[in-house]
Amino acid sequence: MKLIDVTIPIRDAMTVYRGNPAVRIRPVMTLEKDGVHVSELRLGSHTGTHVDAPSHFIKGGKGIDRVDAERFIGPAWVADLRRVKGGIGAGDLATARIPRASRRVLLRTSNSRWWHPARAFQTDFVYLAPDGADWLVERGAQLVGIDYLSIEGYGVADAPTHTRLLGAGIPILEGLDLFNVRPGRWQMAALPLRIKDGDAGLTRAVLWTN
Repeated sequence: MKLIDVTIPIRDAMTVYRGNPAVRIRPVMTLEKDGVHVSELRLGSHTGTHVDAPSHFIKGGKGIDRVDAERFIGPAWVADLRRVKGGIGAGDLATARIPRASRRVLLRTSNSRWWHPARAFQTDFVYLAPDGADWLVERGAQLVGIDYLSIEGYGVADAPTHTRLLGAGIPILEGLDLFNVRPGRWQMAALPLRIKDGDAGLTRAVLWTN
């Protein structure tokens, strides 16, 4: 079984969503001085590849530690939306040939090119429009992922896409690197860190075929 790692590496001063905490990785012990390497990590909960929990936007919503782990392991469909610019709407999803039974849907867009090489934060990324979120909720999605640091359009007021998905109990997997992933059916594992009452969890996401 060959795994494809679709995780953005965590590194010092990496690209983060505008306004989020900067990433700082510093040694606090070294082999030379202490006989062991230990590092201090300072970063936001929505750094790199991560899962948004309902509590991120929904009052009284579940923290990441209470989201069913089964949501993050199993069949996933990578939808080819590379030709879409701006918001991915219901019409785009309807023509993307996503099988009706798909419960984990990963949106592959032109965003993934910005990880090769990694660039400064972009504001004109492709995102999921509110009617696209409605479409996925109505189709019974249990997880939705996208290949940039937010599924919401930059500067969109009131976060309607987040609210629709998280309000329906659907966790959002953001910050994927789908550049080398063909569209179609995959198996996926993307377990977030179990942070008590966390609004998100950093995630190692991998895909493979049967």
